[in-house]
Amino acid sequence: MSQERSVSFKGNPITLVGPELKPGDSAPAFSLNKNLLESSSLQDFSGKVKLISVVPSIDTGVCDAQTRRFNEEASKLGDNVVILTVSADLPFAQARWCAAAGVDRVFLLSDYKDNSFGKAYGVFIKEFHLDMRAIFVIDGNDKIAYVEVLNEMTEHPNYEAAIAAVKSLL
Repeated sequence: MSQERSVSFKGNPITLVGPELKPGDSAPAFSLNKNLLESSSLQDFSGKVKLISVVPSIDTGVCDAQTRRFNEEASKLGDNVVILTVSADLPFAQARWCAAAGVDRVFLLSDYKDNSFGKAYGVFIKEFHLDMRAIFVIDGNDKIAYVEVLNEMTEHPNYEAAIAAVKSLL
């Protein structure tokens, strides 16, 4: 039985499916597409602090701004930190967006095939088959240190709190 909870999109209720993860929980394993043929998993970033920035679609204003902001922050955080942006966009769209935006420090990974990341991390939007805007900070031992799942899809996350959570693990 899947867990569900309500959040909103422009004030209208939408349904998130999956567990409500909390700091101290083990990060669920995932496999996301780098492109159509290659995938990336949680184990690929073993030992590193991971900031996972989840966006509904890279081609929207807030998602664009969120990804650009974390790309800027990436250079200040050192080699022991990896920033992943996860969306249900096709890998082609992610690659096109990165090239156009000059984003080169953040790994964009796609949850388009079966939304398994969204369902495992409790951010799958039932009505849209997209992932809800969220931030997860995961330590080098794959324990969740920080979680922010937004209640309103169109709002920005708390960038400062997410970066502070990463810095606290260094």
